[in-house]
Amino acid sequence: MTTTDIRVAFDRAKQRRRSGLFRRFLRHPGGWIPLAVFVLIVLVGVFAPLLAPMDPNFVDLAAAKAPPSAAHLLGADSTGRDILSRLIYGTRITIWGALITIVTAVVIGVPAGVATGYFRGPFDRIAMWVSDALQSIPGMIILLVVAAGSRNNFELLMVTVGVFMVPGYFRIARSQTLTVREEPYIDAARVSGLSDARIISRHVVKAVYPPVIIQTALTAGMAMGMQAGLQFLGIGDSNVPSWGAMMLEGFRLMLTYPLMLLWPSVALGLTIAVLAIMGSTLAELAQVRTPRLRRRRATAAALEAATTAAPATGTVRHAAEGSVLRVENLRVSHATPSGAVEVVHGVTLDVAAGEVVGIVGESGSGKSQTVFSVLDLLPSSGASTADAIRIAGHEVTHASPKQRQALLGRELGYVPQEPMSNLDPSYTIGHQLVEPLRRVHGMSAAEAKARAREVLLRVGLSDPDRVLRSYPHQVSGGMAQRVLIAGAISGRPSILVADEPTTALDVTVQAEVLELLRELQQEYGMALLIVTHNFGVVADICDRVIVMRGGEIVEQGDVDPLFAEPQQPYTRELIAASLDDAAGRAELDAVGGATLDDDAAGATNATNTTEVRA
Repeated sequence: MTTTDIRVAFDRAKQRRRSGLFRRFLRHPGGWIPLAVFVLIVLVGVFAPLLAPMDPNFVDLAAAKAPPSAAHLLGADSTGRDILSRLIYGTRITIWGALITIVTAVVIGVPAGVATGYFRGPFDRIAMWVSDALQSIPGMIILLVVAAGSRNNFELLMVTVGVFMVPGYFRIARSQTLTVREEPYIDAARVSGLSDARIISRHVVKAVYPPVIIQTALTAGMAMGMQAGLQFLGIGDSNVPSWGAMMLEGFRLMLTYPLMLLWPSVALGLTIAVLAIMGSTLAELAQVRTPRLRRRRATAAALEAATTAAPATGTVRHAAEGSVLRVENLRVSHATPSGAVEVVHGVTLDVAAGEVVGIVGESGSGKSQTVFSVLDLLPSSGASTADAIRIAGHEVTHASPKQRQALLGRELGYVPQEPMSNLDPSYTIGHQLVEPLRRVHGMSAAEAKARAREVLLRVGLSDPDRVLRSYPHQVSGGMAQRVLIAGAISGRPSILVADEPTTALDVTVQAEVLELLRELQQEYGMALLIVTHNFGVVADICDRVIVMRGGEIVEQGDVDPLFAEPQQPYTRELIAASLDDAAGRAELDAVGGATLDDDAAGATNATNTTEVRA
């Protein structure tokens, strides 16, 4: 098998994983067979008046305890009522009761779980306490009290059962939301200006609904069993035909007329069994589909570096008037089991209109935490304070999240690192570029698509229509980074923040992306703030550089003077490390240059600039 064959097979495997959960469910024998049986059971309940041979409550004393015959296919009960008719009508009441239970549990549990998982805060703790309390309450005692108080009102009883099922849905929805909200593509959607409601409806719900569907299949069986149990205890209207009431009567006559107990038991057992099989199959298929999610980049290493690195001092150079970003005395801390740990200590910085500024430092220096504070992307454990934060003339120091979000995508664009992680694998690239333009900038569908094509062409993608139709896994890493850049500039922001924009790319593509960012900055006249650990990137593109260590600015200034005469030992070490790395790469290039012919070079370049795979 050639490399191309392996690649094609890999792409097909990924496409199979991307196919819909329910499409694969319908192709699985453990899916479509029990689903067909369950649909048949539901249809029997829906069309009970047409399918039942007689009125389920018609009494024929002459046929009491009659065995199966042409007149009564499954026999008759102790009062002569037709068992088949009562069984068919019992299907209707069983399905209806399960539906009431599921709707109650889903309507209460899923929104509460999504809201608490996404927003956290005090409401999350209260909701968890209520969930624990519901699980600790003896449900059967409450049901008996409700039955006595409502005179055996069937609907109210099933609503009560649904309330006791709420914790299952709540915990599933909350758990899934907590995981998804840490995905980089959620941050990218937030920085593009999409509202929390839109992010939840388009990105979070997409991840929540598969386990909710699985839970529903299992909950339906539990609801049917509990409903039958209540009716078996004599709770409910005895005149309403139900499987539980039939089982109660059959139990009383079990020694003299066992057929009475057989038929409703088979019906209930079959229905619960097919629901359990469907739930099990869905769970198996969902496990194959669920991606391995990444956590936010606020790592323990950053906290450790912030607490151990020795702070240094430096002269702060203020940008000229007309700055598009101004941060004064910014402090960032993270909650830990041993208490709050401060990772950024009083940082002040400016970025002037049309200026390219680089924030450089080693891992754990606080550079990304500084930027995340401005972008409002700190994790739930993080908190920031500042004397002033101004974005494009807007004071946002004490602004609400909604007010600050109104600037995202309009005045402030964001290009994250790890391009593949910042694109939602569930949607096409076109959808992810067009949606912010429509929701944030109020464009029509046609205008948004035209703008998306325009920016894709501008970032060097020659076939924008195919890119728009593609899913993230169908493009290369370099193309994905260009897509993120296109999305960031599509709203024509005043300042573009690029967080390690070339880290995940090879050397050739890195140079192309840096050149592209510089061209776009000059063409659109926007400011550019680049976060990096590489002084080579700073030298290549920046006008001014800010050096951070241990959560503080140790030195800053224009690029050329700072490179010529760095004032701080730490700055000299970083520059020396970058020069050593550059020298090593130049030596490798020199060795390779003697043997690399033109055809090989062209093949290498074609590989690095590959667009969408067909």
